[in-house]
Amino acid sequence: MKLKDRLFITVILFISLQWAYFRFTGTHLAPPWNAISPGIAIFGAAFLLSWGAELAQFEIPQALAIAFLALVAVLPEYAVDMYFAWEAGKDPQYIHYATANMTGANRLLIGLGWAAVVLTSWFKTGSKQVKLGSENRLEISALLVATLYSFIIPIKGSLSWFDTIILLSIFAVYIYQTTQSHHEEPNIEGPIESIAHWKRGPRVMATLVFFFISGFIIFIAAEPFAEGLLETGRHLGVEEFLLVQWLAPLASESPEFIVAILFALRAQAKSSLSTLVSSKVNQWTLLVGMLPLIYNISAGHFHPMVLDSRQSEELLLTSAQSLFALVIIANLSFSVLEATILMALFVTQLFFTTTEARTLYAYVYLLFSLLWLIASPSSRHGLMISLQRSWRKVPE
Repeated sequence: MKLKDRLFITVILFISLQWAYFRFTGTHLAPPWNAISPGIAIFGAAFLLSWGAELAQFEIPQALAIAFLALVAVLPEYAVDMYFAWEAGKDPQYIHYATANMTGANRLLIGLGWAAVVLTSWFKTGSKQVKLGSENRLEISALLVATLYSFIIPIKGSLSWFDTIILLSIFAVYIYQTTQSHHEEPNIEGPIESIAHWKRGPRVMATLVFFFISGFIIFIAAEPFAEGLLETGRHLGVEEFLLVQWLAPLASESPEFIVAILFALRAQAKSSLSTLVSSKVNQWTLLVGMLPLIYNISAGHFHPMVLDSRQSEELLLTSAQSLFALVIIANLSFSVLEATILMALFVTQLFFTTTEARTLYAYVYLLFSLLWLIASPSSRHGLMISLQRSWRKVPE
């Protein structure tokens, strides 16, 4: 291994593990260091995740490696939202925070994450679009079924054990199907290129170490990072709902954004976008489905999590955004123009927080979805293939 690669890996390990020292020695860090230290650790862990995912592709199908990376990368989001769901079982006020965090995370992932991949790829390669492969029909199909179902939740105004069964079933079928994907030999670049040429035993050990350290650091650093940001934000007099909805997910989702951008900067935009689409499947099925389950376990009953009007509006808006994004990538192509539209709709809605604004944006997403399907035969065809497939092999 080259000296510069060893040095880089050592630095990444150090900035990842420094938070573990503060965490387990009980050292109290004053603001803003109580956010900066775990934030830097998460940043380092994102590198370890990307390396582990690349090496894992030697052992498992590429689609499963990407799905696993996406699942591990959203662990911070799961940790924060499961905490809110658990507390909601004891204090109904926390339902407000659980849905705020979940809807913010999902909209942030599409509105900022997906778009950033295409724009980064354009900056790096000059290509004005990212092409997905036919194997990505699996993610699109799973996301389509979950999105269509998600419109039911704001209509009935609750999250219940029935939603858990449906959404976790979609996730289980999706994960099962990723294990059936064909194996492709990966092309490894960067600091771990030499590790890729190690014998299988040491290489597998390095893969497991990268995954274990990154997952562990993200898990112990995510909540302190989010809480540190919240503590700083409260001094600005910003509404708590908005802080939980945007600052906490921004903190917890930074690993997957970093991993995706790293892939894009290495001219692997397809893998980058695939990772974030898989992350969306995870969040829209496993994350949402787990909320009522954790809530019921904490509360000791099987009553639904009742949503108020604002929470229902936020869920409707999130579902509408998901549908529009699906329509865009249904033809397995994502252009700079499409990414710009998605990002513009996401960024502008941050400045309008009224009921009327949320409803208007939801209708805009739905209208754009309809117009897009009318104007784009390839999107119509792609969406029909995904709908017909429902994880069955259908010719392209």
